[in-house]
Amino acid sequence: MRKRLSEAQFQACIRGLDVGAQTLQIAHGVLVCGQTQASFVQALGLSKGAVSQAVHRVWRVFARSNIPPGYERVSAVLPQHQAFIVKKWAEDAQARNNGSKI
Repeated sequence: MRKRLSEAQFQACIRGLDVGAQTLQIAHGVLVCGQTQASFVQALGLSKGAVSQAVHRVWRVFARSNIPPGYERVSAVLPQHQAFIVKKWAEDAQARNNGSKI
């Protein structure tokens, strides 16, 4: 699944975020405009990791703030069979919320 943000979502994410102009350019191009990370690797002469990190810094802000009311993000280490069940619950919750990633 390709990570995408609207312009408004992007602007909300970067408000108060302490990153450089190049990071914002890369993240905007990938998340809002749909450009590939590879295009920035080539155009700017950066490593794949550097481009990926730029995108991830903005996406992480969005993921942390985009939790519907009544939901909570959790992290746990579980046996495989329990992890499978929890992943199914997460898929069901995502489907109930119009497919938005939670």
